[in-house]
Amino acid sequence: MPYDIAVIGSGPAGLSAAVNARARGKTVLVVGNDYRESPLYRAERVDNYLGMPGRTGAELMEAYRRHAEAMEVELRTGRVLNIMQMDGTSYLSIGSDMETAGAVVLTTGVARGKKLPGEARYLGRGVSYCATCDGMLYRGRPVAVVGLAPDAPEEANFLQGIGCQVTYVSAREPEGLVPAVRWVRQTGRLEIVGEDTATALRIGDTELPAQCIFLLRSAFPPTDLLPDLALEDGYITVDRRMRTNLPGVFAAGDCTGLPLQLSKAVGEGLVAGQAAAEYVDQLSDNS
Repeated sequence: MPYDIAVIGSGPAGLSAAVNARARGKTVLVVGNDYRESPLYRAERVDNYLGMPGRTGAELMEAYRRHAEAMEVELRTGRVLNIMQMDGTSYLSIGSDMETAGAVVLTTGVARGKKLPGEARYLGRGVSYCATCDGMLYRGRPVAVVGLAPDAPEEANFLQGIGCQVTYVSAREPEGLVPAVRWVRQTGRLEIVGEDTATALRIGDTELPAQCIFLLRSAFPPTDLLPDLALEDGYITVDRRMRTNLPGVFAAGDCTGLPLQLSKAVGEGLVAGQAAAEYVDQLSDNS
């Protein structure tokens, strides 16, 4: 179904944007990681949130989720792999699914970590960000999973279950892998190598043959989702209404820059949700 607004990220900024857009009668889809993976959820004590000192991050996140659910925000666990804009509509690739929205609010947080050498070169030619999207193409073939997200072992198990020959690569031994998945400890720099397509994952001085390398991260840099998005010092450029340089795209929270604080995220989310709702109203008036 088409949504009025899609929010990318399920932290404080994203849920604030969603609740405020729902208060204006808009249908809202929020896509993000499991909320228990949020940095806020793991905070033992939050003392700088006005009027609510001494709360744990888990208490706050649970309250935010309950509020969003009460407002009938649709919450979906998953990753948005890319966004394409066409004729006033944004098309979002969420795993193997596609959803549409009139406006998008980016609340992706801070994407940590640089691209691996060879990643951009072989993207779509032996490098994938989505096991459920591309796994069937590599049944019966050796693949590597670079586990950079908490749910990466689950996706590795999925690949093994559909017939891929899976090797899981991470700095620490993961939990939850099925016995058939081999684990290799990352002991050096990772690099993707090949010719016309990727053929191996280089780990330090050794090479692990693989016809596809699945890079499973918790978050992507915003320009991976929207290449024309304007940034400044690595953060999304926004105006006072949390508008980006792209029509119908708004941003809020840590992804817009310092300070990386809860109060800022919630406040910017409110502004972005209201502005996105107004934008959708304008689209309706002009149609």
